[in-house]
Amino acid sequence: MSKPPVSKNESTKKIQAIRGMNDLLPDQSARWQYFEGIVQSLMRRYGYAEIRTPIVEQTALFARSIGEVTDIVEKEMYTFEDRNGDSLTLRPEGTASCVRAAMEHGLLHNQTQRLWYQGPMFRHERPQKGRYRQFHQVGVEAFGLDGPDIDAEVILLSARLWQELGLTDHVTLELNSLGSNEARAAYRDTLVAYFEAHHEALDEDSRRRLHSNPLRILDSKNPEMAPLLADAPRLMDHLDDESRVHFEALTARLEAAGIDYVINPRLVRGLDYYCRTVFEWTTTALGSQGTVCAGGRYDGLVEQLGGKPTPAVGFAMGIERLILLLETLELFPAATGEALDAYLVPLDEGAEAPAMLLAERLRGASPALRLQLHCGGGGFKSRLKKADRSGARLALLLGEDELAQGVVTVKFLREARDQQRLPQDALAEALPALLTGEPT
Repeated sequence: MSKPPVSKNESTKKIQAIRGMNDLLPDQSARWQYFEGIVQSLMRRYGYAEIRTPIVEQTALFARSIGEVTDIVEKEMYTFEDRNGDSLTLRPEGTASCVRAAMEHGLLHNQTQRLWYQGPMFRHERPQKGRYRQFHQVGVEAFGLDGPDIDAEVILLSARLWQELGLTDHVTLELNSLGSNEARAAYRDTLVAYFEAHHEALDEDSRRRLHSNPLRILDSKNPEMAPLLADAPRLMDHLDDESRVHFEALTARLEAAGIDYVINPRLVRGLDYYCRTVFEWTTTALGSQGTVCAGGRYDGLVEQLGGKPTPAVGFAMGIERLILLLETLELFPAATGEALDAYLVPLDEGAEAPAMLLAERLRGASPALRLQLHCGGGGFKSRLKKADRSGARLALLLGEDELAQGVVTVKFLREARDQQRLPQDALAEALPALLTGEPT
């Protein structure tokens, strides 16, 4: 495949990131690491194993799982042909890839799985705060379990995440049940008849969905349709007995665990493989971007993708939106993105090689130590200025005199304390006390 010619203007034009695909700079990455660390710890504690899937999949995977008549497939996916003529797509969500991988590698054969993932997803939509073209999700998927107990567990797992992030008082759990396929099909007919009787009140999107995906009309955010939707038939009133028992058992477990919830009859999913439990965690702190986690049961998806019937439940949450929520509520701990502990300064060229060896010994002896070695030479004052600008609490000075005596000069950069000289061999042991302000 030949490369297209590059014009002179194009070759000198400043290259910037693609709109809606953002760089994560060092001062931001510390907050992401804080969030990701809590998530990783939580998943281990609940016994969920991490799965990592490619960001590019066959387009058919998402057309079959998400649905060809959905906005995601019709308008938002990044789809292209590779050199073999195969249609490939940057993944717009994580569940389909997780199911594909579990099927392909035999993880669902006569066994249960509790899996989780995190990573970038891609959708070509209008970028706005909290909604981007490249965004990141954390997701949980549990396979092979059909009772309300696993539904309760994934909700409790998400509730514990809010607790550990300090978000419990800022989010609300909304619940609904979609019932069985048969019950939902009967409800669908009732719903279509209702909307057809009020056809003039439907907006353009709702009219387009009336026969292809009528349940999604209930999810409309158009305020002019609010009265019509409020009077629409409720799915909860059309549940089959088995689904009703399932839902009652789920809510009983949540109540026993002290989890507050509200039943939202307009909370639906538009595709047939969803069934029974659906839930969302919402917040009022982010304006229109109110959903921070969405999940539910999708017992029909594995079979739809060519596998054996397999019950499944899970959720996904957008990391950017949760980071924004934590920032808006000022819930990041002050220590997030802590500065260096120490900055090691060779005071002249002759000390540079010994300083590098000393830095390696200190790192080996104290794995938690945040130590940066001065590189790039410069005069004495320049080196000390860089030590101060590094944000480190201590400057460790190593020059000709220190080398001759086998010591290091410790200069306190953030406290009014006299500098000290300590033997190099005792420095690693003394550093924790120096950093906490204890006498050495």
